[in-house]
Amino acid sequence: MKESDKNIENLIDKMMAENTLESPSIDFTSKIMSQVLVAEKSKIKAYKPLISKTTWIFIGISLIALTFYSLSSNNISNFEIVKIYSDKASTLFSGIHFSKNILYGLLIVPVMFLIQIGVLKNYFDKKYEL
Repeated sequence: MKESDKNIENLIDKMMAENTLESPSIDFTSKIMSQVLVAEKSKIKAYKPLISKTTWIFIGISLIALTFYSLSSNNISNFEIVKIYSDKASTLFSGIHFSKNILYGLLIVPVMFLIQIGVLKNYFDKKYEL
């Protein structure tokens, strides 16, 4: 070792010998734990869904009412409008042809996505159960 390193070591040893270790008070741990428990209790929030039950009920009733209205109406004009738009859509996409593999992929991806949502929701519900 160099002479300067020895001098630095001696200086550090003297400084460490002069200073004593500070010790915490007797009830230090209990004070810290009480603060931790208070902080944890304040972080817990009750689960509140993004869409309330009343909103889901309103959406369901609206869809049922719309379905019954469209099925019960005897107006041929509604079906003629649908036919006109479906004819326009079929002529618009008549030049596009997909292979069976692409069609299968386009059908399987949304189904797998929905399955994944269900599995992940179940996983996180079990993980963060209160």
